Amino acid sequence: MNSIKEYIELIEKAVKASVPETKGHLEGISDMLFYSLESGGKRIRPLLCLEFASCCGGEAEKALDYAVAVEYIHTYSLVHDDLPCMDDDDYRRGKPSSHKKYGEANALLAGDALLTHAFDILASSALSAEQNIRAVKELSSLAGVNGMIGGQYIDLAYENRNADADVLFTMDALKTAALIEAACVLGCIAANADEGKISNARKFALNLGLAFQITDDILDFISEEKSSDEIKGKSTYTSIFGLEKAKEIAAEYTEKAISALEFFGENANEIRLIAEQLLNRNN
Repeated sequence: MNSIKEYIELIEKAVKASVPETKGHLEGISDMLFYSLESGGKRIRPLLCLEFASCCGGEAEKALDYAVAVEYIHTYSLVHDDLPCMDDDDYRRGKPSSHKKYGEANALLAGDALLTHAFDILASSALSAEQNIRAVKELSSLAGVNGMIGGQYIDLAYENRNADADVLFTMDALKTAALIEAACVLGCIAANADEGKISNARKFALNLGLAFQITDDILDFISEEKSSDEIKGKSTYTSIFGLEKAKEIAAEYTEKAISALEFFGENANEIRLIAEQLLNRNN
């Protein structure tokens, strides 16, 4: 079993190698994709994909294409989220957003290219055709209208009005947790895991995703700089529940996520560690 650090190194190499080469008049497209893919994220989703592949008795390296495809979808969503018509953020992880670097139209194209190429990567995986088809189905569903896109739709719908707790939980189950679910399930698929393992991977992902988003709100609340949501006056877990209660809820969801891992026994020790680290992170 590889360490988390070794998995991250595998992911970084695979992400760089996966960017389609463009030449001549198209050369700048690769530059735009590299710019967003190398933005310094935690690689949580692809890491979970590899960890679940290993946890389910498979070879993590064989799940790399699936892990990279999920990261492409995550990255495209960030590029589009930052656009002026969406969250209108000028910076992403300390550097100019894609639309500030390359212009709004090119950022839109870059996001579209990342989204499209994700499924090219899945379809070209060396795993079986049956596995690849199932992976395409899972990722397209969980990133689509009943997953990540649906969550973003709810987010925009409450741009100028207060959301209650039920709306927040529904939104984040889709906007945040669904893509984490895709990562975990694709790892299971890469290992030919049975339905029992896939079901518990889904439970883990839902609870981890909610804990992750609540923790994000907590970190924004205690930071010196206001988040874009706070500036816009949007509802957050801290504005609804207060800081201490939000911390309790995040811890409760983390515990639920870890409980779902009992099905996997000691094979899930690295995943438990990831869940705990995400709860206790400071950025």
